[in-house]
Amino acid sequence: MPRWKALPDELDPQVREFATQLRRLVDRSGLSVAALSDRTGYSKTSWERYLGGRLLAPKGAVVALAEVTGANPVHLTTMWELAERAWSRSEMRHDMTMEAIRVSQARAALGEFGAPPATSTTTAGSKAGGKALPRRAGSAVATPGIAGPAGVSPTIPPQPTAPDANRREGREGTGSRGPAAPGGTGAPGGGRRRLTMFLAGVVGVAVVVAAVFFLTGSDGGDGKKNRSGATSSAPSTSAGTDLPAGVKCAGAGCTGKDAEAMGCSGDLVTTAKTATVGATTLEVRYSSTCGAAWGRITGAAQGDSVRVTAGTTTKTGDITAAGDTIAYTPMVAVRDAAQAKACATLASGRTGCTS
Repeated sequence: MPRWKALPDELDPQVREFATQLRRLVDRSGLSVAALSDRTGYSKTSWERYLGGRLLAPKGAVVALAEVTGANPVHLTTMWELAERAWSRSEMRHDMTMEAIRVSQARAALGEFGAPPATSTTTAGSKAGGKALPRRAGSAVATPGIAGPAGVSPTIPPQPTAPDANRREGREGTGSRGPAAPGGTGAPGGGRRRLTMFLAGVVGVAVVVAAVFFLTGSDGGDGKKNRSGATSSAPSTSAGTDLPAGVKCAGAGCTGKDAEAMGCSGDLVTTAKTATVGATTLEVRYSSTCGAAWGRITGAAQGDSVRVTAGTTTKTGDITAAGDTIAYTPMVAVRDAAQAKACATLASGRTGCTS
């Protein structure tokens, strides 16, 4: 029975080649995954994901693997950089696909809200005699901005209820000295009524659009999950029911909390930035699901520390016990990984930061 399972078919060729090379190094060393975990400081679960092609190994893990297997770290790091670019391109294509799905779902949701047909009131006298009677002030009106059925003139807003309002409307609407011109253009009050109807229509359309955006949960593209099921790029401020199983926070709710305890690590995390400070690897770790980033150092020693900064928020972590080689900071909420910067301060006094 082969030691390794087949790599996923959807892997980019460069990522596949890199994962295959990692497997070869492990095979040549004769190490088990558990022994590899002990010697590199990365968990057994993480190595199973790296070697299975389900997650791209961070640069620190690659350097640690080169050290324990005797491989050339420069050559292995070069292959990692190519694989990292390919992995980022794959994530970008995935994001574009999700964006297209969100747009499609938003359009479908907007299409569900059709304009209701307008209603009109016809007096018994108009049905019997076939002539439209002057509408009295205060009668019912149709929904502003929505046309009625063909052949039915839209009703207009109520007129003032002054004592002579009905008489004035009768003179202006029907013409006391002769029949009105077609379409009411000959009536002195026709222009005012058309303007009133136009403004009412504009207001009606604005109200309908606002109602649609409110009901569908649209947020102007910031990416929060709307009621149609689309997800967004903006981090929510607290853990919600729409988060994946095991994830306990998102956005500002993650600030100051441990990434692993909140379920933001594992398959949900990527290495956004990396730098080398002496023999220590410095990384900015980012989870788009949690909307948070944190700093990590590997290959470190007692007295070394790491900090991550996003805006005015800074969190730190350090190595206090002898023999520990990895330190993490608590998380800080970010909209994207570019907002986070990690810096390391070694016990020797050497410092360095990510770009």
